[in-house]
Amino acid sequence: MLPKTGSKLPKSEKLLTDGQLSELVGRALRAELGTSGHAAKIVMRWTGVSDRCARAWIHGETPPRGANLIELARNSNEVAMLVLMLINRNDVILAADIHAAEVALARAAGALARFRLENARRRDHF
Repeated sequence: MLPKTGSKLPKSEKLLTDGQLSELVGRALRAELGTSGHAAKIVMRWTGVSDRCARAWIHGETPPRGANLIELARNSNEVAMLVLMLINRNDVILAADIHAAEVALARAAGALARFRLENARRRDHF
């Protein structure tokens, strides 16, 4: 028989309070959508919540929970990056930044190639 070593788990400190999460999600939503009634309608469409609930999230009054937070992250780049930052997945954030840079470079290279082609045609035309 094993000796009983204790039945209580050590108390863990919350790293993030509901108030802090509310403010962070609200800030992310405001950065992406603004604060207009249209912003609330977009959040309602994304999550299926009421206008009052959507406005509360946007203004940082209450935090979204569970599936609603996932839906916000699925539809909002700002909320997705916030969630990744909160769970300390800087590697994923960096990968997204690198991908965005690669896409921008590819577009710039394409524009440069078109510019060179047009200039070559103009030179050949004269």
